[in-house]
Amino acid sequence: MSKNKVVPFAAVERLARKAGAERISAGAIEALSDLLKSYAEDVAIKAVKYARYAKRSTIKREDVELSASE
Repeated sequence: MSKNKVVPFAAVERLARKAGAERISAGAIEALSDLLKSYAEDVAIKAVKYARYAKRSTIKREDVELSASE
């Protein structure tokens, strides 16, 4: 298991169970956690660009929502 996890494995497991999974392997949890981290990084990078374009140093909810909708 990865020690540099951004998304806790327990949270990933809860998401999978909410989605209907009865069981989920440790490898699947780690893979999903890595994907979530990558997606969050992409959204954050885009949100920073939107905030800078608006001449703000603070990222707002709208920046994140716009970034996630692309």
